[in-house]
Amino acid sequence: MSTYMAKPGEIQAQWYVVDATDQVLGRLAARIATVVQGKHKPTYTPHVDTGDFVIVLNAQKVKVTGKKADALEYETYSHYPGGRHLYSFKTMRAKHPEKLLELAVRRMLPKSKLGRNLLGKVKIYRDDRHPHAAQRPKELKLAL
Repeated sequence: MSTYMAKPGEIQAQWYVVDATDQVLGRLAARIATVVQGKHKPTYTPHVDTGDFVIVLNAQKVKVTGKKADALEYETYSHYPGGRHLYSFKTMRAKHPEKLLELAVRRMLPKSKLGRNLLGKVKIYRDDRHPHAAQRPKELKLAL
């Protein structure tokens, strides 16, 4: 008996669509990160991209629990003097709701070249329209 190791050309990636309306940010990001890495498949191999593509719709309607809507802050730094900026959760949700989910998923992926490539398999949209109809995405069931 030997352990199965997937090879880069063997894996057929599926496309899934997720509606983020009234979903909790962290739980949704954890599920997306699992699917993008391919950990939901029996052919998962840590050093090979075995994951699927995920399309996220209605990113503007994602929610957080407790007092996190008031407490969460997102920081950016331009590497220039005085280039540090803090944005509240409410500001980010109003201006860049896609960035909220992207940051949450990015932090749940491996910190390597593979992890950076996996982030390209997540397509996040503010409303309920997307240009990926040709890929015929299936709905991804989320455990509630």
